[in-house]
Amino acid sequence: MKNDVIEHVKFSDLNVNDPFFLSLIEDYEGFKHWFIKKSNQGEKVYILKEQKLMGFLYLKEENEESIDINPKFPKKRRLKIGTFKIDAHGTVLGQRFIGLILKQMIEQKHNECYVTIFNKQQPLIKLFEKFGFKLWGSKENGELIYVKTLEYHNNLYKDFPRIQSQNSSKYILSIYPEYHTKLFPYSRLQTENDHKVEDLSFTNTLEKVYLAKMYGMDKLKSGDLIIIYRTAENNKSAEYSSVITSVCSVVDTRNINEFNTKEEFIKYCGKGTIFNTRELNYFWSTKRYPYIVKMLYNISLPKRIIRRELIENQVINRSDYAGFLPLTNSQFEKIIELGEVNESFIIN
Repeated sequence: MKNDVIEHVKFSDLNVNDPFFLSLIEDYEGFKHWFIKKSNQGEKVYILKEQKLMGFLYLKEENEESIDINPKFPKKRRLKIGTFKIDAHGTVLGQRFIGLILKQMIEQKHNECYVTIFNKQQPLIKLFEKFGFKLWGSKENGELIYVKTLEYHNNLYKDFPRIQSQNSSKYILSIYPEYHTKLFPYSRLQTENDHKVEDLSFTNTLEKVYLAKMYGMDKLKSGDLIIIYRTAENNKSAEYSSVITSVCSVVDTRNINEFNTKEEFIKYCGKGTIFNTRELNYFWSTKRYPYIVKMLYNISLPKRIIRRELIENQVINRSDYAGFLPLTNSQFEKIIELGEVNESFIIN
């Protein structure tokens, strides 16, 4: 993605002697030979680079049985996480890559995805388990095999990025442009091509935290679905520049008055909040934005929906204030249809 933190580049653009690859060379005999082979074949890999290389992810499709795994893999089409390494940012950066992997799994209609990983990589293993990967078996060299299928878990994280739409309430939540793209990097607009998404923790985590004061937000509960509505930019018509971009699922909600101390409040907001310490201090002292919503960033709509389309398709009325607005199931389904969302993202 242009100007994104995570780039899709050719192996040949990278230097296998970069210190980043040292642990992979030590852990995997023949890693250098494999890397050079991929370079010669013109293959591509996902990387995160900020001054230095910090993340590396190679994905490939397989359609074969694997007899070097115990118990062996039967022949089946799978998405394989071929090589995956992250430095420094731990689980926060890991979440961003997990989002990319699982989005690709759904969009390319894979029913199974797997990763091979050494037991010493416990933080990464815990992250994979959190998002629904289960231990399958192992290889002779001691690597563990973790597999994710489309089995339904009734768990927001294990089912991610798919959403459960049957028994959930749905709402539109508006977010100002200056916050929107930092929180939802995959949902930026075409007009924001020059917007460089910085490698900030709230950009990389799939868990987003937002504070607001709009009437009705106290009704939000875990499992509800939120449609993100990016408000109009200054001096532009809302009908053409206000736009639906994303679908999120509510993990948790709190009221700022429930916290005994500022430290508790700031810790709860954690790494997923767009707001800096100065802003959080202001929110704490004024209590002007009492509603805190923690949500998972499930879907970026392939087609953005402008306010005019929402009105024309009777999703909202011209007089509706889209700050925080409840939706019926049919209104939600219309948004999914207009946004051209892959039906595989929806659990029915």
